[in-house]
Amino acid sequence: MKKQLFALLFALVPFAVVAAPMPDTPYSMTPDLNDEASLQRGMQLYVNYCMGCHSLEHQRFARAAEDFGMPQDLVEEHLIFSSDLAYNDQMHIAMTREDAANWFGAPAPDLTLHGRLRGADWIYSYLLTFYKDPSRPNGVNNEVFDMVAMPNVLEPLQGVQEKVCAETDRPVEGAELDPLTGKYQSCDVLQVTRPGSMEPDEFEEAVYDLTNFLAYVGEPSKLQAQVLGPKVLLFIFIFGVLAYLLKREYWRDIH
Repeated sequence: MKKQLFALLFALVPFAVVAAPMPDTPYSMTPDLNDEASLQRGMQLYVNYCMGCHSLEHQRFARAAEDFGMPQDLVEEHLIFSSDLAYNDQMHIAMTREDAANWFGAPAPDLTLHGRLRGADWIYSYLLTFYKDPSRPNGVNNEVFDMVAMPNVLEPLQGVQEKVCAETDRPVEGAELDPLTGKYQSCDVLQVTRPGSMEPDEFEEAVYDLTNFLAYVGEPSKLQAQVLGPKVLLFIFIFGVLAYLLKREYWRDIH
């Protein structure tokens, strides 16, 4: 009996583990790994704007292409720009860690597991909340990651965003509620003051696609696992019934 209790206790231990709370983020999004078009656009954005510094060392071009329904010739033509990379290679960058440390002070992190580390809401909010800050070396700061060292690589798409005094529907630090309008008055509202090549709604959709792609990269087998999961549970149930009937048959004549 004691052995059974100990086994039950150890079986319940994983359910008692509490995940660390995620920090508050101003924006939220729900990844959709079934949206192939979004994942394709996200991969294109990543290769064009992020992969100059950030590698995906545990992700292959071929795996993403197969999961997103992209032909090999289109991937090689539009997404693989280095002659040192091939279709079946991992998504490495040309810059070495030593060069990155010399040029930028520290190498840019690999982002393969960043979606699982930070969460989709954090990445989505981070990419949307760069703002102009002349006091920083790169001229920008970030609402989610204060004193960020990374430049706003998506600025050509978004435009220049600054903190201005305006009304906002959501409470922010230091904002005062106007009882007449029901809105908050704040001088820390982020607003695009010099437009980029995209309208705000278009840019938010692009950031969604990019975040969606990073969420996929963190766990590319998630879709397969969701399909396989019910089958495994069904097998365990059927096996459990058969095992119970077999046990009853073995112990029928034992009193």
